[in-house]
Amino acid sequence: MTAPTLVIAARGSRDQRVARATQALKAELTRLRPEVDAHVAFLDSCLPSLPQVLGTVAGSGVDEVVVVPLDLTHAIEVDPRIDGLVAQTTHQHPALRVSVARPIGPEASLLTLLDARLRSALAAARVLELDGLILSSATTGDVRGTALLARRARQWSTHHRLPCLTAVADGSGPSVAQAMQGLRSQGRRHIAVGSFFLAADERWAVQADQARRVGAVAVSEPLGTAAEVAELVLARYAFAAMELLPFDERGNFAAPEPEVAPIGALAFGA
Repeated sequence: MTAPTLVIAARGSRDQRVARATQALKAELTRLRPEVDAHVAFLDSCLPSLPQVLGTVAGSGVDEVVVVPLDLTHAIEVDPRIDGLVAQTTHQHPALRVSVARPIGPEASLLTLLDARLRSALAAARVLELDGLILSSATTGDVRGTALLARRARQWSTHHRLPCLTAVADGSGPSVAQAMQGLRSQGRRHIAVGSFFLAADERWAVQADQARRVGAVAVSEPLGTAAEVAELVLARYAFAAMELLPFDERGNFAAPEPEVAPIGALAFGA
C-alpha cells in the first residue's frame, strides 16, 4: 500500500524568504521520510496554491492526500479556507480522498528549539544579563491553542526562573510593547523576545521591529526548518492518514483483497 501524499499548507507571504523556508522544510521531510511524496502549498501571496497542488497530484493518479496546516497558534481548529479549498478540489476530482490534519500547534517540544534560537540572538547581541522574557507569536489561536501558548510561557518562565509574558504581532492580543511595559512595571530592564514563528514573514518583522524600538536586548529568529518542526509535521500526517484507512462499521480494519495474477501470467513468470 502506497503512503498518502503529504501536502504542507503554509500561510504564504510576499517575502520570498517564507517560500524558501517552506521549501526547505519540505526537503527536511523528504530526508526524514523519503518514501512519502511531499508537496508545498500556500494559502495566500505565494504559488502554488492548495487547489493547484491537489489538482496536480490528482492528475498524476494519486488518490489519497493528507494536508498538514503549518500553524503554530491553533491547536485544533483549521483555517476555514483549507476546508473550503479541499471541498472544491474533491468536487472536481471525485476519486481523490483528502484528510486534513490538525495544525502543528504550540507543542512543548518547540520550546527547546525556541531556546536555541534565543541563545544565538543573545550571543550575537553580546547580552550578559537577562531578567525578563516575552513569548511572541503571530496571532492568538483557537481556545485550546491560546491556552497552550500561555502554558508554554509558564513552562519557559519556570525553566529559566524568569518572568515571561506572551505577545502577538497582529493586534489580536497584547503587543510586544505592552508586554515590555508589563515586565518593566515589575522592575525588569533586560528583556529578550522569543519569536514563536515558523518563518520571517511580515508579522515577524513587525514584532521584531517593535521589540527593538522599545528596548528589547535581543529578538530571536523564527523557528525555521529544524528537524523538530519536520517531526511534528510527520506526526500530524501519520495520525490524519489513519482516517484514510478502510474500516468496517464495527471499526475493524478491512484490508483490500490482494490482486491475484492470472494463471497464465504465473506460468510464464510475468
